Amino acid sequence: MVNFTVDQIRAIMDKKANIRNMSVIAHVDHGKSTLTDSLVSKAGIIASARAGETRFTDTRKDEQERCITIKSTAISLYYELSENDTAFIKQSKDGSGFLINLIDSPGHVDFSSEVTAALRVTDGALVVVDCVSGVCVQTETVLRQAIGERIKPVLMMNKMDRALLELQLEPEDLYQTFQRIVESVNVIISTYGEDENGPMGNIMVDPVLGTVGFGSGLHGWAFTLKQFAEMYAAKFAAKGNAQMTPVERCKKVEDMMKKLWGDRYYDTANGKFVKSAIGADGKKYPRTFCALVLDPIFKVFDAIMNFRKDEAAKLIQKMDIKLDNEDKDKEGKPLLKAVMRRWLPAGEALLQMITIHLPSPVTAQKYRCELLYEGPGDDEAAMGICWIIIFKLDIGPLMMYISKMVPTSDKGRFYAFGRVFSGSVSTGLKVRIMGPNFVPGKKDDLYLKPIQRTILMMGRYVEPIEDVPCGNIVGLVGVDQFLVKTGTITTYDQAHNMRVMKFSVSPVVRVAVEAKNPADLPKLVEGLKRLSKSDPMVQCIIEESGEHIVAGAGELHLEICLKDLEEDHACIPIKKSDPVVSYRETVSAESDIMCLSKSPNKHNRLFMKARPFEEGLAEDIEKGDVSSRQELKARARYLADKYEWDVGEARKIWCFGPDGTGPNLLVDVTKGVQYLNEIKDSVVAGFQWAAKEGVLCEENMRAIRFDIHDVTLHTDAIHRGGGQIIPTARRALYACELTADPRIMEPVYLVEIQCPEGAMGGIYGVLTRRRGHVFEESRVMGTPMYVIKAYLPVNESFGFTADLRSNTGGQAFPQCVFDHWQILPGNPLDATSKPGIVVLETRKRKGLKEGVPALDNYLDKL
Repeated sequence: MVNFTVDQIRAIMDKKANIRNMSVIAHVDHGKSTLTDSLVSKAGIIASARAGETRFTDTRKDEQERCITIKSTAISLYYELSENDTAFIKQSKDGSGFLINLIDSPGHVDFSSEVTAALRVTDGALVVVDCVSGVCVQTETVLRQAIGERIKPVLMMNKMDRALLELQLEPEDLYQTFQRIVESVNVIISTYGEDENGPMGNIMVDPVLGTVGFGSGLHGWAFTLKQFAEMYAAKFAAKGNAQMTPVERCKKVEDMMKKLWGDRYYDTANGKFVKSAIGADGKKYPRTFCALVLDPIFKVFDAIMNFRKDEAAKLIQKMDIKLDNEDKDKEGKPLLKAVMRRWLPAGEALLQMITIHLPSPVTAQKYRCELLYEGPGDDEAAMGICWIIIFKLDIGPLMMYISKMVPTSDKGRFYAFGRVFSGSVSTGLKVRIMGPNFVPGKKDDLYLKPIQRTILMMGRYVEPIEDVPCGNIVGLVGVDQFLVKTGTITTYDQAHNMRVMKFSVSPVVRVAVEAKNPADLPKLVEGLKRLSKSDPMVQCIIEESGEHIVAGAGELHLEICLKDLEEDHACIPIKKSDPVVSYRETVSAESDIMCLSKSPNKHNRLFMKARPFEEGLAEDIEKGDVSSRQELKARARYLADKYEWDVGEARKIWCFGPDGTGPNLLVDVTKGVQYLNEIKDSVVAGFQWAAKEGVLCEENMRAIRFDIHDVTLHTDAIHRGGGQIIPTARRALYACELTADPRIMEPVYLVEIQCPEGAMGGIYGVLTRRRGHVFEESRVMGTPMYVIKAYLPVNESFGFTADLRSNTGGQAFPQCVFDHWQILPGNPLDATSKPGIVVLETRKRKGLKEGVPALDNYLDKL
C-alpha cells in the first residue's frame, strides 16, 4: 500500500533541508534497477516480496524484455526517519519526513547521455558496483561525470550473494575484495575530483563513515556498518542504555563503526577489540569485520543452504526474525531470501545512507551554482540559486533547467523534465523559455509563454501538482513546442542560460533513413523531429544531398532510436542503410608551398599555410581547457606554457571551428597589414564553412592550424565585401589542406571485455581480424575472470558483439566506449589505399564528384 499522498509530498517540498535529489549510476548489469526496487518497495509502491524482480523503473516494454534500462526514469518517494537516525545527519534538517527524488539511469555506454541528463538535476549519486566484477570502464565514466558536475557519491557493493554462493569466498578474501573496490572508487574520485579543501570538502567513500553499503539487490537485503554498530553498541553498552539521548547514542554508534573496518581485530575469547592480529600468546585473532559482520551472515547462509533446519531455526530465533506463515515452510534459497530480507532490509539501509550522507539542495546549490550558471555570480538569478534557499523563502526569480524531454502517452507530445534551482514554478505562470543558443540581450531562441501544467514524475505514472518550489524535480506540459532537447526557464529578464551539458560519448555511428512509401516523407520528417527531442544524444541531420541521417553513440543506441522512430514517432515503415562511421580530415605536415588564392574580381589575395596541431591540443580544446570563451591572456599563457606557442601568435587566434568551438584554429601571423580587421568576419565565415566540410570528402576537419601569412586588399571597401572574401578564404584553406599531406582520421572505441581464461584465445582472434589491438589484460582478484582492454576502430565494430560471443561460446561480455580519433595509415589521395577507398565511398554516398578535386581548382598562380 502506498504510504504517502501527493499532498504530503507537496508539503515536504517546502522543507528544502529534507529533500534529497539523487541518481543511481553504475556499469551495465551491476543491478541499479533491481536495487532501486528496494527503495520503491520501502515507500509501499510495490510489494516487498516482488522487489528485485519487478524492476519498477524499467517502464518500457523493450526494457523489460531486454533486461536493460534504456531511458532514465524519475520517481519521488516520501519517508519518515526515526529520531535516532536523524541524529546522524550533520547538515541542517527540518523534522523527520524526507522527500527523495530518485532517478534510475541506464548503465549501457550507448545511453550514457541519459546519465548526464540525470546527473545535471541531482545533487547526490548512489554508485553501484558488482562486487564480483569490480570497478569497470563505465563505472569510471559515470563517476567521472558525476564528480565533474560536483555531485557527491555514496557506494553500494551489490551482488554479495554471488560472492557467497558462486565464488564461495572466505570472509578474509571477501573483505579484501571490498577493500580493493573502495580503493578503486576512491582513486577515481581523487583523480577527477577537487582537493579536500575545495567547496565540497572530502567526498571519498569510507565504510567507517557509513558511505559504503553491502548487500544483494536481487534478494532485497543490504547493510552499512551503521546497522551492525547499532546492534553491537546496544549489546556492549551498560544497562543504562535506555536513558541515552539520540545524540549520545549516535556518538557511541560512530565509535563502534570505526572498530568494524580496517586493521582492527577481535579477541573472541575475552570479547575485546585489539589492534594487532597476533596476541601475546601467539594466537591469531580474526579481523573485526570478518568476526562481527561477515561471520553471522556466513552462518545464516551456511545453515539454510545446507538444509540444516534445526540450526537455521535457532539462528532465526536468536536474531529475533519474525517470518510470515508462508515463508516458514520454505527451504533453500527462497527461505534464505525471506530471512535476509527481514533481518537486513535493503530499503532501510539504502534510505539511511541516502538521507544521512547525500546533500540537500540547501547544501549542494551553494557549491554547484558557479558550475551551473553562465551569468555573473552576483546577479539575482545566481543569488537565487546560491542563497535564497537558505532563508527558507522562494523570493528569488524562477531559474529552472530542463535536462531532457520525456515522451507522453499523447503521441508527439513531451513532458519537459527538469529541476527548479530558484524561485518556484506553477501552472499558468508566464515565463521566458531560453534555448541553448540564446544570447543575453538578443531575441534568438527565446519565447515568452505561460506554463500549461506542472506535474510530478512517478515512474510509470504522473501526478498533477499545483506548484513546485526550488530544490525539486518537476515535469512541465506545453514547453516541448519551444525547446528541442534542453533549455533554461526563468522569470528574470537579465538571466543568462544555465550551462549546457557535456556528454562523455559522441554520435559517431550514422544511418541514412528513408520512407518505404515516398508519400510518407512528411511523416518521416515529423518523426525525426520528435526523435531528436526524445533522446539527449541522438542527432537527426538533413544532408545537402537530401538524405536524412540519424547519428547515435553506437549500434545498440541506433537500433533503439530507429525502432522508436518506426513505431512511436513516425509510425510508418522505414528503409535503413547500413551503419556508416563519420570520419575527420586532418593534415600531417606543414604546407610545402605558400598557398595563394585570388578573389573572383582579382583585386584581393590571401596567402596561407596549414600545419598539424601539437599532440594533445585537439583534446584540450574538446575538454574546454582551451576555448573561445576563455580570457585572452589565460589562453595565450596556457598555449605558450604547454605547447610552446609564440605568445604573440597565441593572442591572435581569430577563431575556433567548426561551429566556433571545434578543434581547428585560424591564426593571424601577418605583420603590419592594412584593412585586415575589415575582412576578419568574412575570412572567419569562410573558415567555418571549410572546417565543417573538408576538401577530401566533406567531413569535419580536426587538429589543423591555418596561418594567415599575408593579404593584399583593394583600397576601396566595396571591392572587398563578403561575396569576394568568403569563397576566396575557403579556396585558400582547401589549397592549404591539400598541400599539407592530408590524412583521414577514424574514431576508435576502447573495448573492455570480461571473460574466463579459456575464452581469451577466441577474443584475440576476433580483435586481430578487425584491426583491434589489446593494450592491457589483468585478472580480477579473487575470481576466475580476466579483463581485457583493447582499441577497436568503430568502422570494424559492427557485429562485433555477436562475432565475439560466437567465438567464445557466449562467455565474453564486451563494452565499447568511444575513446579517441586516430589517423588511418596511407595517403587518401591514392585511390588504392585504405583511406583512399574510404574517401571514394564517402564521396559516392554524399553524391559528390568522383575523386578528390585537383589542387589547381584552389591554388592560384602569382
